[in-house]
Amino acid sequence: MSDTDQDLGPDSESDWEKVQASPEFTELRRRLRVFVFPVSALFLIWYLLYVLLADYAAGFMSTKLFGNVNVGLVFGLLQFVSTFVITGLYVRYAGRKLDPLADKIRHEVEGDGR
Repeated sequence: MSDTDQDLGPDSESDWEKVQASPEFTELRRRLRVFVFPVSALFLIWYLLYVLLADYAAGFMSTKLFGNVNVGLVFGLLQFVSTFVITGLYVRYAGRKLDPLADKIRHEVEGDGR
């Protein structure tokens, strides 16, 4: 048995079920989905566009912009940039919308004398 299993009392499962059924937890899940699903879909579309252009529009992707830098290289680098932007947006969103509600739920669960 792990240390975590030993810490759980007989009511821990019913506590979890109560938390999961609470309106606050439902709202937390809704807020997470509101951000994660659309942003994931947009990023997937952006990535697939890059892959499809690289495969089927080689002439366009090899268009030189300046020096040895072409459209494909810029699109590839923008994949990294978009990943960092999404990460920053998520951290900001979580700090404003998710963390306060998660902290409230945690304090309610832990605040009962445990």
